[in-house]
Amino acid sequence: MNKNLQRYRSLSSWLKETFGEPVRKIALDAGFSCPNRDGAIGSEGCLYCNPRGSGTGALAAGIPISEQVDRAIAALSMRYGCRKFIAYFQSFTNTYGDAARLEAIYSGALRRPEVVGLAIGTRPDCVPDEVLDLIARLAEDRMVWIEYGLQSIHPRSLALIRRGHGPEAFFDAVARTRQRRIGTVAHLILGLPGESLDDMSETAIAVGRAGVDGVKVHPLYVVAGTALEKLVEEGGYEPLTEGQAQEAIMTVLAALPPEMVIHRLGSDPHRDELVAPTWMLDRNGVKRRLEQALERASLVQGAQWNRLVARKVERERTKSEAMPKEK
Repeated sequence: MNKNLQRYRSLSSWLKETFGEPVRKIALDAGFSCPNRDGAIGSEGCLYCNPRGSGTGALAAGIPISEQVDRAIAALSMRYGCRKFIAYFQSFTNTYGDAARLEAIYSGALRRPEVVGLAIGTRPDCVPDEVLDLIARLAEDRMVWIEYGLQSIHPRSLALIRRGHGPEAFFDAVARTRQRRIGTVAHLILGLPGESLDDMSETAIAVGRAGVDGVKVHPLYVVAGTALEKLVEEGGYEPLTEGQAQEAIMTVLAALPPEMVIHRLGSDPHRDELVAPTWMLDRNGVKRRLEQALERASLVQGAQWNRLVARKVERERTKSEAMPKEK
């Protein structure tokens, strides 16, 4: 293993430790919508959101979930020689529907014994208890985690990006998910308009204190046809440089708990959709240069975790003591 990867607890290494061999994810498209697009909360989506979602478009092309799984297993087995897989529902809000429909969709992805786990991407305001109870039943004999799109704990940022919920929805969802012994992953966006390194660090600390099991860290990028593209054109936002993105990633990595699984430390935009920053298109080079920066800084995951949490707790204690007491 590349020695740089030992500087954080990567998803690939954690899965290999857990299953004793490499495990690959299968990206599945179940054709879900989003309450921030269908009018339930909003109709335009988040500021940065790709109107097409982040999925494959397979269901729209008439390929059912079971066939998507079959095709992916055949292709990945041939290319990588792997024998175990995680079914990953990625595009839009994959808990947005009644429990009966969701059970049929998830079960279709888990029908083959090679599929040893299930990952479900969703919004924290779209996980009613009956859906969590369903997922908990699936988690009795498979590895299961839910990926919640948090992006930031700061209400001003969530309002600016038109997220449609506040940070309290995330912490409530995580608490209810953990009560059912389901794994949790938080998506964090770095470089949101107006956010400082301290703001991003505060988000990382809050996620760690909430007991989240893993994170995906994404430096913000601009997709064609989004409201963010218009904001850039109007001079209201300037995308991160590669150096700024490196600094933000390193700041957040140091502020996360050392045992947390790092599912992603970068962004992977589609070439034909990306407006900016174009440096992200050099995927392998970006990854190599980030690893070199970690090495130069001798930085390891969780390097600042204990200190930052202690400082946060002290500030909360001081603030609590300063508040007027009820008589």
